[in-house]
Amino acid sequence: MKARLLDTGLHADRPFRVKLVDEYYLNSPFHFHDTCEMVLIEEGYGKRIVGDHIDDFDKGDLVLMGPNLPHIWQNDNMFFQKKKDHRVKATVLYFAPSMVLNLVAGTEAAREVDMLFTKACRGLLIKNDTHRVLLSRLREISIAEGLKKVSILLDIIDLLCHSADYDYLASDGYKNALTTKDAGRFNDVYQFLITNFHREIALDEIAGVAKMSPTAFCRYFKDRTQKSFVGFLHEIRISHACKLLRQDDLSIMNIALESGYNNLVNFNKCFKGITSLSPSEYRKNLRNK
Repeated sequence: MKARLLDTGLHADRPFRVKLVDEYYLNSPFHFHDTCEMVLIEEGYGKRIVGDHIDDFDKGDLVLMGPNLPHIWQNDNMFFQKKKDHRVKATVLYFAPSMVLNLVAGTEAAREVDMLFTKACRGLLIKNDTHRVLLSRLREISIAEGLKKVSILLDIIDLLCHSADYDYLASDGYKNALTTKDAGRFNDVYQFLITNFHREIALDEIAGVAKMSPTAFCRYFKDRTQKSFVGFLHEIRISHACKLLRQDDLSIMNIALESGYNNLVNFNKCFKGITSLSPSEYRKNLRNK
């Protein structure tokens, strides 16, 4: 499965569309395209990569992405067993930025819309009141027809233009430096890491996935992502640990082991280096909230 500049099915006569997903697991590879995309996860969980950002996703995850922002949502391993009690449901909204900008051209809204799309090039995780309102709007747009569908889309854009209920995902100044060939190679690497992060991964092994020598792979990974491979692997593991810390029945040691660390001192050091908190402090904050 190779990543590519994905065809979203949009064209001059179809400048936006809604896709409803109901599958055993999400099957799109690491990819990018020249349209905006909003993804609502209604059922399912796993890990998502947006630009240079990695995190866990769960039911209710809602993200807006601008054009040419590489991304992948990959479910946890158990979804690939195709059991009836593990399915994924999602609503995906694709729309061409040019269509929206043409509709508001010459109005005061044009600048606001253009600014929104610029922000979305880093990926926006929608939350709080805006999240709650958009859940309703996405249900409405999935069944609406004709001008009503366009009206709801513009309502969604207007709401986002005037909202501060979001967190940026990709880092400040992030630019997609990947070619289609690069994205295909990173698809293989990312899927391997997401599947195997919980165990020891030798540099020779991951370099083999990329079909490169270890030295060339480290240089290539750092050049394309501005991160070291080891640093990125720690981000995957600590992201997983953060999810497990929400479960009170798991000890810190068990969480460390399930996240790929067999040494508690090393786990605590890596966790604090990424989150600025110790695992116990992070869990305490969760309980307080």
